[in-house]
Amino acid sequence: MSLSGRPVKRADGRYDNVDFRKAVGHRFRPIKCTYNRRDVLLFAHAIGAQADEKHFLFELHPRFAAFPTLPISLASKQTNQDVFNFFARATSETVPGTPPFDALRSVDSEKGIEIVNPIPTSSVGLDLEIHSKVLGVYDTGGSMILEQYQELVDIKTGTVYAKITTTTFGMGQGGYGGPNRPSKPPIQIPTRQPDAVHVYKTTPETALLYRLCGDYNPMHADDELGKRMGFKGATLQDLGTWNIAANGLLRGVADSDPTRFKAFGARFTSVVYPGEELETLIWKVGSESIFENYVFETIVKGDGRVALSDGYAKIKRLSSKL
Repeated sequence: MSLSGRPVKRADGRYDNVDFRKAVGHRFRPIKCTYNRRDVLLFAHAIGAQADEKHFLFELHPRFAAFPTLPISLASKQTNQDVFNFFARATSETVPGTPPFDALRSVDSEKGIEIVNPIPTSSVGLDLEIHSKVLGVYDTGGSMILEQYQELVDIKTGTVYAKITTTTFGMGQGGYGGPNRPSKPPIQIPTRQPDAVHVYKTTPETALLYRLCGDYNPMHADDELGKRMGFKGATLQDLGTWNIAANGLLRGVADSDPTRFKAFGARFTSVVYPGEELETLIWKVGSESIFENYVFETIVKGDGRVALSDGYAKIKRLSSKL
């Protein structure tokens, strides 16, 4: 047994001294991140912003703004302005009681964001860090699940810009008798017709463009690697699909006004391939205080498979002055 209390890898690749309960509350080292206006423009292009959304696409527009989900890309991009080795960076930091996640067999399964303050159009003059902590590590018997909470914060002023939740699924990395993940009811999709629909036709180049925002996993560019990992070829980034849906929802229900975007999230359900057409179906399901609540799902047109499920969004009412 390790004197440090850390899991110890055996010759068969499994680990001894595993106790997922020790992980709860663990804080990761802060991640420095920077970005410029060019990064803001690139992100907007990569997620499908259109010419009538020029405030996301032209830095001299009087209402130039960062798309609100930009912080999602920063934990990967960090301070780089060039490409980098994705798998070297994805090597997980040591978490108490928990085997390291194998990046080749790990995928995000859920992502959510809440905007606390408007996202700046560059990090110039700021000292941005992403602060992360473990909410829980769970065991399905076959796989390991990590739930993580992050904040994008300017450490000069203490200003928090965004809160992010991530669930990572480590395929084949469980089986240690750890706790089950607490169950939560799935989001119910209304049976009536949607209140808004966003259709976006990806191209064979969509994943190649989105990777320039910081997701340099080669499986989104290399067809042979995609096939070795069990897919038909290179895949579109799950967060690419997620962000395309976010843009579609903001277009559909809030006239692409970033000041009205409060919260957004979804579960990644099926893989999407570059060139496929995405349809995001959106329903208003109520309101609270100054916000309207929406649910959505994103399907792949053609075979109808669900790419994003359990989708939700909170949008500020147009009449709100807050």
